Amino acid sequence: MTTETVPNPTGSVPTTGKPTDDRLPPGSKLLIGLLLVSAFVVILNETIMSVALPRLMEDLDITASSAQWLTTGFMLTMAVVIPATGFLLERFSLRTMFITAMVLFSLGTLIAALSPGFGALLLGRVVQASGTAIMMPLLMTTVLNVVPVSARGRTMGAISIVISVAPAVGPTVSGLILSVLDWRWMFWIVLPIAVASLVLGAVLVRNVTEPRRVRFDVLSLVLSAFAFGGLIFGLSSIGESAEGHALMPVWIPLAVGVLALLGFVLRQRGLARDDRAFMDLRTFANRSFTVSIILVAIVMMALFGSLIILPIYLQTVLQVDTLTTGLMLLPGGLTMAALAPLVGSLFDRFGPRPLVIPGAFAVSAALWLLTMLGVDSAIIMIIAVHVLLSAGLAFMFTPLLTSALGSLRPELYPHGSAIVGTVQQLAGAAGTALFITMMSTTAAARAAVGSSAVDATAAGVQAAFMCGAMLSLLAIGASFLIRRTDQAAAGVHVGH
Repeated sequence: MTTETVPNPTGSVPTTGKPTDDRLPPGSKLLIGLLLVSAFVVILNETIMSVALPRLMEDLDITASSAQWLTTGFMLTMAVVIPATGFLLERFSLRTMFITAMVLFSLGTLIAALSPGFGALLLGRVVQASGTAIMMPLLMTTVLNVVPVSARGRTMGAISIVISVAPAVGPTVSGLILSVLDWRWMFWIVLPIAVASLVLGAVLVRNVTEPRRVRFDVLSLVLSAFAFGGLIFGLSSIGESAEGHALMPVWIPLAVGVLALLGFVLRQRGLARDDRAFMDLRTFANRSFTVSIILVAIVMMALFGSLIILPIYLQTVLQVDTLTTGLMLLPGGLTMAALAPLVGSLFDRFGPRPLVIPGAFAVSAALWLLTMLGVDSAIIMIIAVHVLLSAGLAFMFTPLLTSALGSLRPELYPHGSAIVGTVQQLAGAAGTALFITMMSTTAAARAAVGSSAVDATAAGVQAAFMCGAMLSLLAIGASFLIRRTDQAAAGVHVGH
């Protein structure tokens, strides 16, 4: 008979259950539900500022490049903290990490809500990001430890709502708030939800993993900070450089990031021999994990690139207001939310390939259609194409995340979760940099030969989506390499 080890929250002798049994351990549904709500709230804040930047530039009397730091600073902090979560989730209990994450996020939200100027607002965003960075790896590690293999698709479907829908509806939420309230209300509205999650978590969250004493490697932390921080900063600066606003030559942070990343990889390989890796890169020895991570990176580039370009196009070229912009992006976010549970159930029945391949084709088709946006494109067409893009992403996220993490041995779950989070941040920054750079350089070239500002921006938007469409062809090719993960590799212990 095949059995699966299920961690016991008390740390005593583990209980076992059949992998075909969809029932969760007592209290697990409430635990996962609380983590999902908390994660949705914290991830929402990653993109909530995008529509608000013009208002902030006016109210705080700052330049566009300064305002962009409210998003860049958030991503930089995430990139520095997430790699450390593999170590933190091994060393400390789930309850301790949850409370730490929500305290940091709530404190950052309060600082931002009370901020008298740009400096305090940026500080609040950095503190918020520190809590956000912990939450997603914590959620995924918890799910992998308590959910039977046969039900992981459905649960990962719920997680994909957090990962993909929360950033997608961020602009909608901020657009709605800014249409009637001051920008500080973006934080005042979130604060009581965050504090309620903190209080409930302090009462209800239990430990489903057993912490072990892991030696902290300071050099790994320093190398990871320079590696991922340098890469994110460099990628984020590419767009500013294209507009002539970069703080320093782009090659400097990128070179520092690449060199530090090389040192980080060599350091982790050495530490892994003694099972002391800060971020265990043995996860990449698993083919299913590696292929899935590559596809996740491509998909995140498409998602974040579209999230940054579409609002610019709608507000600059079509001259629609922030509220209308947010509402136009809402159907796509709702489509992702509606499809995620269905995709999760289909994954449990059929595996990843029948979902990922058509999803990749849908994403590619949507991006090619977006290359045809012009100065007089119909709003209904834009909404329809965005819904198609969102549907394609929904068919890819859940199978890819489940395949990547479910293919690992249980002791690698925290490291796999940390790697997924890090790759998402790097890919999001790369997608944003690629799309913004193509838009800015093309628009500048058109303006130089006499095109109007609107026509030049429209041409830039087309060029940006052309890059995304070309990138999507790689996703189609890689989607055929996805295969169903063997349950034995997913942490199922076989016995007779």
